[in-house]
Amino acid sequence: MDETTPVESESLISVDPSAAGIPPTDSAAPDMSHDVLHAINGVMRGEYSEATSHLLLKVVLPAGLALLALVVTYFVAKLVSRWIAQGLCKQVDKTLGRFAGKFTFYSIMVVAGLAILQTAGFSITSFAAIMAAAGFAIGLAFQGTLSNFASGILLLVFRPFKVGDVITAGGVTGKVNEIDLFTTTFDTPDNRRLIVPNSSIAGATIENVSYHKERRVDVVVGVAYAASLDATRAVLTSAAESLAEKIVLGEGRGYQILLSNLGASSVDWTVRVWTATPNFFAVKEALTCEIKHKLDQHGIEIPFPQMQLHYSQPALAHAPKSGANGTVPTPKSHADTTEGRSSRVRPRVRG
Repeated sequence: MDETTPVESESLISVDPSAAGIPPTDSAAPDMSHDVLHAINGVMRGEYSEATSHLLLKVVLPAGLALLALVVTYFVAKLVSRWIAQGLCKQVDKTLGRFAGKFTFYSIMVVAGLAILQTAGFSITSFAAIMAAAGFAIGLAFQGTLSNFASGILLLVFRPFKVGDVITAGGVTGKVNEIDLFTTTFDTPDNRRLIVPNSSIAGATIENVSYHKERRVDVVVGVAYAASLDATRAVLTSAAESLAEKIVLGEGRGYQILLSNLGASSVDWTVRVWTATPNFFAVKEALTCEIKHKLDQHGIEIPFPQMQLHYSQPALAHAPKSGANGTVPTPKSHADTTEGRSSRVRPRVRG
């Protein structure tokens, strides 16, 4: 009876991994959970030294080595992704280079991380099964995020714009700083950083302002009907030719002076000048100033809406008589009496 008691107590305190819900693993790929359970059984049996040594050799040491390998993998992935990104940015495009760098970094981390955990004795089979089962629920919960991801893939594949372009999309106008899988980053002319979801960009009209190397500057100006057409054309031509060093010449380029419309109070002209895209706003401002100066120098009026008020006062029934002190009494206005007719105000717009 005494000989069987230790055996019975040992069978009572031992923990079976299969009973704990842990699937058996192959001997070539040991599971660390079995080593942990073995150490726990040793502690419960009173074998502290053996359990401690087994825990250090089978659990702590592999976990430390795995953590060290993950740290090394992180720096290696950073270095490799930087090399790939810099090479593609110089040889191909900044947009593709940045995307390839990030994709390389995360791919190396995921693949190397799973391999290190498997080698260290961590079972990743159950983890993969859980992720596969939760994939459907994750997809429903992140519909908007997945839409941004799909839009980001389309933007990177079809490339309607690239990093450095100035575009108008998603209600935002700015310079593209970065294109990620989920968002696109803009820098506005007043130095604001805006982050826009890719779905808002891909699902709307995209205007690439800086796509072409040359742009046309249009300045509309109206002159008085009294001004001579030939004189006005000559003045506007002189204003356009004053910016000759910034005008792009060639077929369909140069400058144009067009009589565009006979308006209600002015003769409308349009001055068109082709210039390099980086000089667009500077040339537009300079051309507007030159047109104003030239028209003023030659006495050509630029009409603007004006309002004239005509105030008519009713005639008095009798001529005013002098008072006792020799002064003539002042007629009472409409504000002082309700007798007489009201004042009439007639607005008129003069060109």
